[in-house]
Amino acid sequence: MSAGAPGPVPFGEALRFWLKLGFISFGGPAGQIAVMHRELVEQRRWISERRFLHALNYCMLLPGPEAQQLATYIGWLLHRTWGGIAAGALFVLPSLLLLIGLSWAYLVYGQVGWVAGLLYGIKPAVAAIVVQAVWRIGGKVLRSPRRAPWLWAMAVGSFAAIAVFQLPFPLVVLSALALGWLGGRFAPSQFLPAGVQATASAAPAPAPPVALIDDHTPPPAHARFSRGRLARVLLVGALLWALPMAALLAWQGTQGVLGAMGLFFSKAALLTFGGAYAVLPYVYQGAVVQHGWLSGPQMIDGLALGETTPGPLIMVVAFVGFLGGWHTEVLGPDARFWGAALAAAVVTWFTFLPSFVFILAGGPLVESTHGQVHFTAPLTGITAAVVGVIASLGVFFLAHIARPLPGGPVDAAALAIAALAALALVRFKLGVIPVIAACGALGVLLKTSGWAG
Repeated sequence: MSAGAPGPVPFGEALRFWLKLGFISFGGPAGQIAVMHRELVEQRRWISERRFLHALNYCMLLPGPEAQQLATYIGWLLHRTWGGIAAGALFVLPSLLLLIGLSWAYLVYGQVGWVAGLLYGIKPAVAAIVVQAVWRIGGKVLRSPRRAPWLWAMAVGSFAAIAVFQLPFPLVVLSALALGWLGGRFAPSQFLPAGVQATASAAPAPAPPVALIDDHTPPPAHARFSRGRLARVLLVGALLWALPMAALLAWQGTQGVLGAMGLFFSKAALLTFGGAYAVLPYVYQGAVVQHGWLSGPQMIDGLALGETTPGPLIMVVAFVGFLGGWHTEVLGPDARFWGAALAAAVVTWFTFLPSFVFILAGGPLVESTHGQVHFTAPLTGITAAVVGVIASLGVFFLAHIARPLPGGPVDAAALAIAALAALALVRFKLGVIPVIAACGALGVLLKTSGWAG
């Protein structure tokens, strides 16, 4: 191990971190990736910048929540299969439990004034977290326009594709993949990792601190490709899908609600290219229009709850499952809560199972390519494009909080909260949780005092 590198991470220490991450992973994928980057790359040095981005690029290609998949990947790299399972599960579990509780309170108590104030303050904080992610990840990947004009053009183009032309995210990803491949052939120096470019420049940047899994650390034995291991992962994944599905169908029949939810969200899990916003229209069409598990306004309220709880935004499916189980009384009228909680758990299982299979099956192949430019250039292109996509999401959030009602007045108070939160995160580098807590408290104060509409 190189001098200065941190020592091996005990499994218990990793478990405590993944549990902590599950409770602080606010801000959607952009905020969650920024939190992991700060904790794992900059502070703990468990993994280097290049290895982190290489893993992230792979996760961006997959359907499903990329931040949860990234946690699974790094957990697997550190502590084998059980490390990946623990990291991915703990990323989701706190959010599931919180959403079950919030969904119950939503149905039983309805709208409460202080809750509206809390959400009023947190939404600008979420927008600021997205801005911070653009600043941090964009600064690492894009570098200067003079040195990497190809990457900058891809970032700006992806921003325009989403924000102006409203093109589908999968098309943006595929275009970035193709442009990255071309860039790797015709302008390979622009697609080299930042550390490699710095070494070749006239004034190289200081070398980053050595990480436990550093740029040139060979993949551990469990991360090397094996056909037998791949077959075992795929077989176990198929059984973990088929056995619960068979049990649900045997219990409730082919017309049962839980079986229908499992089948529907299994399909949704394979369509979530581009994150939760890309699949929400599909979930709305199936859950609201086709099955009637909840109403349209309830779906919108669930999205608001999902945006203000930790964990991946696709966890809004737990809200959908809970309300569907509550309305259909899957365990009878005397056990509405437990039936709804069971439905939320079923939906979560079938939504996230494919993500674990993708990482545990594909990780060894990805590890074997982290130093090969012909493979990394297309993935670097995707990362550059995703910077533009995250920026478009930030603009969307800021526009929404600035003018909540179309044609209505500008909400100066909400914009001020967003500006203060961005300043705290970017300039003073405060933690996500203190910033969110302070913004939530400020929102309650403004709403209850009548200073905000």
